[in-house]
Amino acid sequence: MNETNHVAAAAPMAVDFLPLQGTDYIEFYVGNAKQAAHYYKSAFGFQSLAYSGPETGIKEKASYAVRQNKLTFVFTTPLKECDAIEAHIAKHGDGVKILALRVEDATDAWQQTTDRGAKSYMSPTKMTDKDGEVVMSGIHTYGDTVHLFIERKNYSGAFLPGYKEWVTHYNPPPTGLLYVDHCVGNVGWNQMNKWVQFYEEVMGFRNILSFDDKDISTEYSALMSKVMSNGNGYVKFPINEPAEGKKKSQVEEYLDFYNGEGVQHVALATHNIIETVTDLQNRGVEFLKIPASYYETVLDRVGTIDEHLEPLKELGILIDRDEEGYLLQIFSKPVEDRPTLFFEIIQRKGARSFGKGNFKALFEALEREQELRGNL
Repeated sequence: MNETNHVAAAAPMAVDFLPLQGTDYIEFYVGNAKQAAHYYKSAFGFQSLAYSGPETGIKEKASYAVRQNKLTFVFTTPLKECDAIEAHIAKHGDGVKILALRVEDATDAWQQTTDRGAKSYMSPTKMTDKDGEVVMSGIHTYGDTVHLFIERKNYSGAFLPGYKEWVTHYNPPPTGLLYVDHCVGNVGWNQMNKWVQFYEEVMGFRNILSFDDKDISTEYSALMSKVMSNGNGYVKFPINEPAEGKKKSQVEEYLDFYNGEGVQHVALATHNIIETVTDLQNRGVEFLKIPASYYETVLDRVGTIDEHLEPLKELGILIDRDEEGYLLQIFSKPVEDRPTLFFEIIQRKGARSFGKGNFKALFEALEREQELRGNL
């Protein structure tokens, strides 16, 4: 009887052996961190947070952390003799290196995942300063991307040990961006199921949605996608792979220019997408253009919404509905010269899905941009 009770009590823990508290930060390896940080402040409304570099005892690289609500981005550039960062930038251009996940126990997170087959990136490491301690560990995932596990329950500093507060006079107003809704990875041909299995077996995620080439296709190109979610739903990682089509898909273009697998886009949540996107556009962020014809029938498909259709049409915001509500979403053009990383802005009005009804319009917009670049 006691054994049975013990097993029953332990079952919920066995389901979610890697409880995640959300995205702690996203770190980009870039050619010029100071300029990149300035761009995200001026264009996206982030605020100066913390700096790490020679002045804080870090000789080989400089890092700038910026924050807006629960979003924290870090931009890192090599200074000298930093082969790993230099090689990453030479191969991929500016791109996401680290998806850092907040956990209660970074040592246990590393142990749980490496025991299940993950390749270690960083064994549990304790960092301390006058503000307390942070424990950090990490594992490799697709391409050169890594997950760090961040345990900061005993830390009260601005960001991390090794950083100091970054004080500047230039902090433009925020744009209403709140947190990471999801983060999409592009993987190579026939690699999606391998990484789905990785997230299921190594990290305890589950596949909550799947899209095949019939769902995500146009006349010319197609892809397949599976959405992976952790146990509490705080962290979602859709994974895309190319599918056969008449011409080159957006995933193939990404893989060509990124020289491998990596983070395709980060979806940023807002409570008022019209205000946020209007502000972003006024600051110079460029978004994909959606044909006016999309809006002629969209309400027939999605039903009544709270917003007026005209401002959504003017901005190019897409609308979709599922059983639990609807969502509003828009996609930026690539934010750097290589057609790789871009951002999605999303407002959820109950919906938990990812805009399946918008895939055709979105992909046609992406194909128009590919054609302009000569890459379709």
